[in-house]
Amino acid sequence: MSLWKKIRYKLEWLALQWLYFVIPLLPRRVAHLLSKALGSLAFLADKRGRSTAIENLTLVFGAERDEKAIRLLARDSYRSFAQTVIDQFWSSRLNRENYATFCELSVDDADLIERVRETGAIWVTPHYGNFEWIALVMGFRDYKFTIVAQDFRNPSLTETYKKNREVSGHEVIPQRGAIMRLLKNLKRGGHAAFLTDLTIKPSKPATIIECFGRKTCVTAIHAELMKRTGLPVIPGICIPRPDGTYLLRGFKALEFGPDDTEHSIAQACWDVFELIIREHPAPWLWMYKHWRFVPPSGELPYPSYARRSAAFDEVLERVERGKV
Repeated sequence: MSLWKKIRYKLEWLALQWLYFVIPLLPRRVAHLLSKALGSLAFLADKRGRSTAIENLTLVFGAERDEKAIRLLARDSYRSFAQTVIDQFWSSRLNRENYATFCELSVDDADLIERVRETGAIWVTPHYGNFEWIALVMGFRDYKFTIVAQDFRNPSLTETYKKNREVSGHEVIPQRGAIMRLLKNLKRGGHAAFLTDLTIKPSKPATIIECFGRKTCVTAIHAELMKRTGLPVIPGICIPRPDGTYLLRGFKALEFGPDDTEHSIAQACWDVFELIIREHPAPWLWMYKHWRFVPPSGELPYPSYARRSAAFDEVLERVERGKV
């Protein structure tokens, strides 16, 4: 490693430690206002991401919302993500005794949630609202998740975020060898949590789903684990409120049979969330390139950043044949 990279990594680590020290000192209302201000600044400064967000929103909502409304949604998407980032640091203020002050929990099937405490389950959520806190709160309620997280290039940042995400009892593991570790843990009655709208390169652990009418390539690890274990898949989502608090919604467990494929399982998970996102679009990460590949045929237009891909076409063919 070069000397400059060592210095840069050290400075990044010091900046992160400073944020973990300073942000929790802020009153909740001030932290919320700060996130809105930073989100607005990021919206203005990030030309590329802003263009992607506006293009994505226009493709999905352009027929029902005017240009001004689309732009406001894009700005609010930045604000929502900024709140998630700020709350990642502010979360050290949360504990078992006070989390209910900031997060209201509403579940469709309380009896099932209690039953799976000992038997284990597969929990899924999208990149929506404060997806970090939904795991944190469930840890305070004694549901210990195994979570797969992507490493940072700077190893010291990876370790810092790992410790913060494990504060309520979870285990964060790297992507390498994750399938076997997750499988062993689930068979012992453990729990695993996944972000199901994580787009990945077309490959064996991927499947293709319909997302707002357009095809996208997403992880299928949660679907594969469900097929191997038969454990229930429980969708949940974290909905931001105007006052800086959150509503944590837990939906009924999804039921699947032996004929279900990884595609049908992944699609069913997404369909639960798409209804919520259509109703409250802003908290989703619209600045992200959700539709990276153009299928061979399709009635709906795709974003300008989307490209044709032979690997994508191969996965799509396997999906259409019912192989994945």
